[in-house]
Amino acid sequence: QRKSEEVLFQLNGRCIYLVGMMGSGKSTVGKILAEVLGYSFFDSDKLVEQAVGMPSVAQIFKVHSEAFFRDNESSVLRDLSSMRRLVVATGGGAVIRPVNWKNMKKGLSVWLDVPLEALARRIAKVGTASRPLLDQPSGDPYTMAFSKLSMLAEQRGDAYANADVRVSLEEIASKLGHDDVSKLTPIDIALESLHKIESFVVEDTAVADSQTESQSQRMHTL
Repeated sequence: QRKSEEVLFQLNGRCIYLVGMMGSGKSTVGKILAEVLGYSFFDSDKLVEQAVGMPSVAQIFKVHSEAFFRDNESSVLRDLSSMRRLVVATGGGAVIRPVNWKNMKKGLSVWLDVPLEALARRIAKVGTASRPLLDQPSGDPYTMAFSKLSMLAEQRGDAYANADVRVSLEEIASKLGHDDVSKLTPIDIALESLHKIESFVVEDTAVADSQTESQSQRMHTL
């Protein structure tokens, strides 16, 4: 809570967008961040489901298409970008469209970087029915999930790296003396996210102040 108060002052109402692969914990961590910051929480997938009037992303893909879903996702992110004091958990593929980045850059973006093995284990455990890009008719759930996630990570890796802040679960686990990221709690991840957000915002503010000062000096010289 103390950390969140320090960050809140620096954020000045800016929205936070969580990006990362499916299953990386964006909604769970996002809800914690929203609660401690006194922000509102939104899940962009859920907002698309509401807008389209369908119960799941999987059904939207099935009845319409991925492109139809992506168009609606972009509309949702555009609308959210005009607001303040929100934490938004984005869908895993939101990063592939430049227009989404244009809107997310109005706030601050945080990449939850989770090792693929950990993601595949999580997804295999709960099943892939709700994840249209991973749902496979047969085969070992872990192997199938890992194979597909690897392909998606290759396609999207550079896009995730556009985020203002990277939160590496491997780094947090190492720092806390864990040999497996599955031992981390959502609070561990949320706390590290707050630290990283604070560092970014402080640095960003310092750069902006420096630019303003040099601009002022140039004007004075003129």
